Order: sequence, then structure tokens, then C-alpha cells
Amino acid sequence: MKRVLIITYYWPPNGGAGVYRWLKLSKLLPEHGWQPVIYTPDNPEVVADDPGLLKDVRGDIEVVKRPITEPFNLYKRFTGRSTKEKVQVGFLNEKKQGGWKEDFALWVRSNFFIPDARVWWVRPSVKFLKQYLCKNPVDAIITTGPPHSMHLIGLELKRTLGIKWIADFRDPWTDIDFYAQLKLTRWADAKHKRLEGEVLREADQVLTVSWHWADDLRKLGAANVEVVTNGYDPDDLPSPPEPVDDAFSLVHIGSLSPTRNAPELWKALKAICDEDPAFAAKFKLHFVGPVDHTIAESVTQVGLAAHLERTGRVTHKEAMRQMQRARVLLLLVNDTPNLMGILPGKLFEYISAGRPILGVAPTAGDVSRVLDREPHAVIDRPSLQEQRARIKAMFSAPASEPDPRWSRAATCEQVVGALNAL
Repeated sequence: MKRVLIITYYWPPNGGAGVYRWLKLSKLLPEHGWQPVIYTPDNPEVVADDPGLLKDVRGDIEVVKRPITEPFNLYKRFTGRSTKEKVQVGFLNEKKQGGWKEDFALWVRSNFFIPDARVWWVRPSVKFLKQYLCKNPVDAIITTGPPHSMHLIGLELKRTLGIKWIADFRDPWTDIDFYAQLKLTRWADAKHKRLEGEVLREADQVLTVSWHWADDLRKLGAANVEVVTNGYDPDDLPSPPEPVDDAFSLVHIGSLSPTRNAPELWKALKAICDEDPAFAAKFKLHFVGPVDHTIAESVTQVGLAAHLERTGRVTHKEAMRQMQRARVLLLLVNDTPNLMGILPGKLFEYISAGRPILGVAPTAGDVSRVLDREPHAVIDRPSLQEQRARIKAMFSAPASEPDPRWSRAATCEQVVGALNAL
């Protein structure tokens, strides 16, 4: 059995989208001759407390935890936020909050914490892991980001110990959707790009989750890039299955940041309700997870407030229940320059639920490459009004069988191929 060290910031009982990829893959790797060793913070900033995910941590996996120092409590005190408040990603703001303190905190974060707020963990982690790996050798290292500070740990270990290294990009670095919103000085922008280039050039293998993003990474200097999409685990599905809603429910699971707002869709849904009172009587727009205030306001402005239902952040188990109950599942791709390659992990869990999926995304993008079968539909924002009949028909569409191409078992075989090729 070969050993692979996986360096990840996100690990149970912490929840959220960043956890699932390597939690699930680490569960399957031993079946292919690779024994994972997980290196993760002992006291990370909690995105969502989800102890139910611990069931997927194999008993034979070694999990090494070390303390991390993060600036979030200082940030919360400075801006007047509660120390219990979760720090949202992607500039999501559930309440209208701003002012000079928020702007100054963002400027400090952008220019003094490069590549991100976990950078203080890089140096102590490298020091610890050099000693650990001398006594407990591994055959390969995998770092996964964001946070991209994890890649800097892998970079230094590669340089000093010569161990084969895979850098996994679940999201881009300087091409991430909110990079332009950082208040970067010219010096800070140059440092981001220099570090990114070093990681891409020196990693033995680069993985990412979509085909367009793989092309983007090659343009930035990565020589050896493979696409390993996210996937679904059939063991996550509730059994027996949840009954489908009697209501015509359009359900979005997960965070809704400002760039995911789709006023064109809200207007199309309002027009459908106006045209068909019987549909309107059964229609429900259900958001499960944190929602930026601008999106709630946008839905209200078009006249859909009476149809809007909101549920806060839930556990992964409850999220899967909500997926099975939905008449139609909603996937909103960020309206940002990198939108062609955006392929959220939840898309594959949507597929596992067997419900019709409405993707608001470019029809030439990677979402369309995955949702290439009925009853799913991918509609570009400018076409939403003219495709109202297609949207309405989805609420009466039958269930579908999950596509095995997108299972975690299939994606794990790709990871094993990359490891064996090192």
C-alpha cells in the first residue's frame, strides 16, 4: 500500500462545499492501493458545523492536526461583528453591511495576507511536516485549494524533500470570480501571480474540476493538467427516498453570492405566474443556505416575495433531503469572467437526486457538457424569457437515473491514474 499525504484546510466536523471532494476521495483511495494521510488544522474557522460528515472518515486513515492562527477574530472585532458570526466566502453578505471599516479590513486582507488569510499556517506546517515525513515517508503529496496557502506548503515540501506533488485547484487562484473585488495594490497582484506561477510550474501534476479552467491553467504556465470533476456519492442519498413536493418547488441549495443573482430568471418566473394562475398557486422558490441581501431584494422587486421560502444553512444530510424533495433544482452560475468553467460540486449531488435541473449558465460552458441529457435544461441568461414554456414544463418532468459518469467512484479512478503516473 502506497501512502499519500493530503493537505487540506477543510475537514469534518467542518462542513461546506470545500470538504466533500477529498473527504469522499480519501474514503475510496485505499481500495486502489493508496493509503491517505490527512493533514489539516486543529482549530480552523468553522464554515458550518457538520459532525455528521465524520461518518465518511475511514477508521484506518491517519488524520494529523496542527494548530492554526487566523485573523478572523481580529477582523470581527474591528468591524463590529459577533465573534460567533460565520465568515462568508465570495463577498456574500446576508445583511447590508459596509462602511470604511469593512473597506479597510478588505484592503488589509488583500495586501497583507497573500494568497489568503491562512498564510500564517504555511511556515509552521512546513517545519512540522519536514520532521514528520522523515519518520513517516509518503510516496506523494496532494494539496487542495482554496485556500491556496495549502499549495505553498506543497511547493516548499517539493523543493526541500523532492516528493512527488499534485496541486488540486477546486477553484482558480487569480481567475477566481471575486479576485477583481480584492483591493489589490500592484505589488500584491504581482505577488499573487508570481506564487501562482511557481505552483503551476513546479507541481508534478495539476488537477482541476472543469475543462475550461484546465485550459486557463495551461495558459498560466501549468505543463501537466488533468480534469477530475467533482462527483456524487450514492451513499449520501436518503433511504427511503424523500417524497417529491406537492408544490411546484424550484430549489437552490447552497450559498447565493451577489454574482449568482439572476434577475432575468426572476422576471421569467413572474411572467409564468402571471400567465398561469394555477401554476402560480403551486409555485414556490426555495433557497436553502445563506443568501446575499441583493438577491432577496431582487426577487422581491419583481413581485415574487409571496412565493419565496428561505431555509438557512443546513447539514449535508438535510441538504440531500431537500434535493430529493424538489420538483426542480436550480443551479445559478456566477455572472463573472470565468463563468464558462464554473462547475459547482453541488451539481453532481443534484444529479444523484434524480430531479430535473435548471442550469442558468452559458450553453457553451462546462455545465452544459455535464447536463447533456433530458430532463435537465441549461439556459443562458438572455434566453430565459423566450424559454418560459420549457422552464414551466420542467415542473412536470419525470425523475431520472443518476449518470454513473459523475460518481465519486469514477472520479477516484482518475485520481489514482494521476498518482500512479507520478
